[in-house]
Amino acid sequence: MNIRAIELRRISLPLVTSFRTSFSTETHRDILLVRVETDDAVGWGECVSGNEPLYSNEYVEGSQQVMIDHLIPRLFAFRSRPISAHDVAQILRPVKDHRMAKAALEAAILDAQLRENNVSLATHLGSIHELVPSGVSVGIANSLDELVATVGGYLDEGYARIKLKIEPGWDIEPVRLIRKTFGDHVPLQVDANTAFTREDGPLLAQLDPFNLLLIEQPLPEDDITGHALIARQVGTPICLDESIVSSHVAIDAIERGACSIVNIKAGRVGGYLEAVRIHNVCQQRGVPVWCGGML
Repeated sequence: MNIRAIELRRISLPLVTSFRTSFSTETHRDILLVRVETDDAVGWGECVSGNEPLYSNEYVEGSQQVMIDHLIPRLFAFRSRPISAHDVAQILRPVKDHRMAKAALEAAILDAQLRENNVSLATHLGSIHELVPSGVSVGIANSLDELVATVGGYLDEGYARIKLKIEPGWDIEPVRLIRKTFGDHVPLQVDANTAFTREDGPLLAQLDPFNLLLIEQPLPEDDITGHALIARQVGTPICLDESIVSSHVAIDAIERGACSIVNIKAGRVGGYLEAVRIHNVCQQRGVPVWCGGML
């Protein structure tokens, strides 16, 4: 496949409602889209970098700049010969990190490649289901009453699983109330987005009676050892998200006992192909995975 042109587009998307996590409140998304044109198709990718470097060290302005100055020139250096989406990671490997920017480029190239061959992404990834139950992430609310109303609305809309964002001070009581209001049959999990510390194991263990699916990313992303310590103190499974940036890190985290579930976000780990590798190493080790989106 020969790449003829790469175009970057920025769009502003207001959110239906504000979304608050332990690190920020979002009211709109500044989105960077990638359009790749080949001889026979056009493919699209979306960069999942945030408006600011708060969820990770990547942010949309920086992602656009690294694409223009470093990543796209490397791809164009190979225009004299056909390349496939499977070549992208190796071509861009000399540029350290910037996985979200790399993922957007790989996604656009993969989209064009699959369109050229009339193959769906689901078929390419080996999907065996036509439909996948969808959950929803519920931000930190202004009050407990507001939280109950929001969760009730999502359940009425048919969402199969509820993820509550938590932070110190907004942790045990919100979960207790949601369990009391909607019952034990609702699949429920919590996500701390790195808001807690190694000393908070006893606090997080207070979530055990609520039969949660998992506690997601309680500690900073670089604290694999800390997550292993927390995992020994709580009965609820620990899931890692921000920490899992590659299949190699996934292996390390699993073997060190830092998690028993992994959240795979293709746009955060460098692309769909690295996401598949993470899936495979988890499957080989009997560790469940699920696919998260980005705001």
